[in-house]
Amino acid sequence: MRIKQASLALLLLGAAGLAGLAPAGLARAQGDVVAQRQAGLKRMSGNLEAIKKTLEAKGDLSLVAERSQDMVTFFQGFPALFPPGSDTGDTHARPAVWSDRAEFQAAAGRMVAAASKLHEAAASGDADATATAFREAGGTCGACHRAFRAR
Repeated sequence: MRIKQASLALLLLGAAGLAGLAPAGLARAQGDVVAQRQAGLKRMSGNLEAIKKTLEAKGDLSLVAERSQDMVTFFQGFPALFPPGSDTGDTHARPAVWSDRAEFQAAAGRMVAAASKLHEAAASGDADATATAFREAGGTCGACHRAFRAR
């Protein structure tokens, strides 16, 4: 009987210890997703800068096509980088990301469409269409920032 009581006590202590770790693990997971989305957005900013320089230099549009395809892929998964509870810590996301989820997802969809249009224009080799699509993609980025990013 004494062994069963000791085993039960150890089991309960272990469970209590694991429960105490849950908030730290959750905070770490939230921090990871915040870091992931920030790194991804930094990469998207780098893509836009590189595309701008390529267009200004009348450079190789295949580079624009590659960068814009990366943007399409990233923004397709963008809403998943904002799970419930990831609104704390070092984030510039506004509360509207979570409170107006449908509009946030629609904004991400508009960015996917704009990046897709940019990719298609660049892949076609049409520099004028690519430049127009680039301006549209920039406007789409800015609109999302105004609605969903705090400064």
